[in-house]
Amino acid sequence: MCLAIPGQIISLSEAGDGMGRVSFGGVVKEVSLAFTPEAQVGDYVIVHAGFAISQLDEEEAQAALAEFKALEAMEADEAAAP
Repeated sequence: MCLAIPGQIISLSEAGDGMGRVSFGGVVKEVSLAFTPEAQVGDYVIVHAGFAISQLDEEEAQAALAEFKALEAMEADEAAAP
């Protein structure tokens, strides 16, 4: 199963190639912004398979990240259960 993950754009490529660096909770990846050409530094985007596929506001991004953290906590609880 593949997930689309929210991240925050921290820089845009100076080469003008439609690429940017996106932070996912401190993990930074190079991402294509071809599908979100209006996205700027500081914006949140949904990334799937190395492509930003949509923009979202900070409130939506934080809500999605909170859901991922809750899922992670549930998985940790299940792994610790006898």
